Amino acid sequence: MASKGADFGRLAEGLLGKVLRPGDPGYDDARRVHNGMIDRRPAAIARCAGVADVAAAVRFAGEHGLEVAVRGGGHNVAGRSVCEGGLMIDLAGMKGIWVDPEARTARAQAGVVWGELNRETMLHGLATTGGAISSTGIAGLTLGGGIGYLMGTLGLTIDNLLSAEVVAADGRVLRAAADENEDLFWALRGGGGNFGVVTSFEYRLHPVGPEVTGGVIAWPYAAARDVLRHFRELTASAPDELTAFAGLLFAPDGSGARLAAIIPGHSGPLEAGAKALAATKGFGKPVMDAVGPMPYEALNMMLDAGWPRGALNYWKTSLLAELSDGVIDTMIERFASCPAPLGGVLIEHVHGAVTRVAPDATAFAHRAEFYNFLIAAQWTDPSISDACVAWARETHAAMEPYYAAAAYMNYLGDDEGKRSPAAYGGNLERLREVKRRYDPGNVFHLNQNIAP
Repeated sequence: MASKGADFGRLAEGLLGKVLRPGDPGYDDARRVHNGMIDRRPAAIARCAGVADVAAAVRFAGEHGLEVAVRGGGHNVAGRSVCEGGLMIDLAGMKGIWVDPEARTARAQAGVVWGELNRETMLHGLATTGGAISSTGIAGLTLGGGIGYLMGTLGLTIDNLLSAEVVAADGRVLRAAADENEDLFWALRGGGGNFGVVTSFEYRLHPVGPEVTGGVIAWPYAAARDVLRHFRELTASAPDELTAFAGLLFAPDGSGARLAAIIPGHSGPLEAGAKALAATKGFGKPVMDAVGPMPYEALNMMLDAGWPRGALNYWKTSLLAELSDGVIDTMIERFASCPAPLGGVLIEHVHGAVTRVAPDATAFAHRAEFYNFLIAAQWTDPSISDACVAWARETHAAMEPYYAAAAYMNYLGDDEGKRSPAAYGGNLERLREVKRRYDPGNVFHLNQNIAP
């Protein structure tokens, strides 16, 4: 959208935070997001210091017809938090966290990332379902549903959301909760950033740990078929307290060795965690076994080094109704040719409390037990970009016969906008109604968009 007529100096005068333009110190760092494939240049970046700044920026964009991008943690692989031209509303500096240990609640502003929230809540032995990478922003993960290690007992992140503060498309500041703007509150829990700029989130907290059982255990790639079949058996009888992921990955030592790994997190008593994972720790001949007691915060930081900021990422994703032998064989065959040295194919098992919520109780419709499947091509050498993208696309095509007609919104890539209906399932029409009420002009469209 055009930005030539916009007086960004006037916007800057009305903000407590800063407005950055191309060439300003800090502009290039502010426009960079986690995925190094994304290289867009906004006409201006409003680095908001508070809710009033956000409201002023939204109104300014509306007055000048500017495209709006909203950045929280900047972790989304599609890079939808930054636009080419237009106005980027940057919430990264909004880091307030307020924990009420007696009420077991926390309110956090939209620039907070999961490592920061966990640090404050675990000071009181409390937590809520959060992401598996500590640098992920709370905003994006929450609005898309929120898969994490605690979901088997606590549900998704959205199942623990009590309220949200939202700046609507017309600049109004609204509270969304079960007793106020109920339709908006319903839509925010799985409908993404379609309805406004969420400036803070209030979560229900639960006693966790402080030590839980988790880690990574890996076997040689030659054992991948047996390992993934064991993972299938493990997840078929997993208690709510056990959330387990599996993957075909490269060894973290840079050797290029391919491995088959299981990544468990058990949130119950340590004795119960040891019992639940005894068969896995005793399975085959692992080349690495780092599964044991650890602080819950450490569990959520464990995979951080494998997802470095600035690495080039291209993802494909879908849900699997079952982990069949055909799925396993195709995964193994395809990973054998993966050229992305940080890449892999990953499976997240979703069960327990997530499945005990009605599909229409929140906007997140996928409430039957499932496996979330991710093809993650990740690399640092731009010269192999074409090969890495081609591998991900070919792997996606090979896996298509096994996919369910559903997808997890937070993993959809930049070229998968047409798959948005798969993310919303049977809740799409109701989401369109809410969109028409709160954003009829589709101001907030840089997302898995719900057209009004």
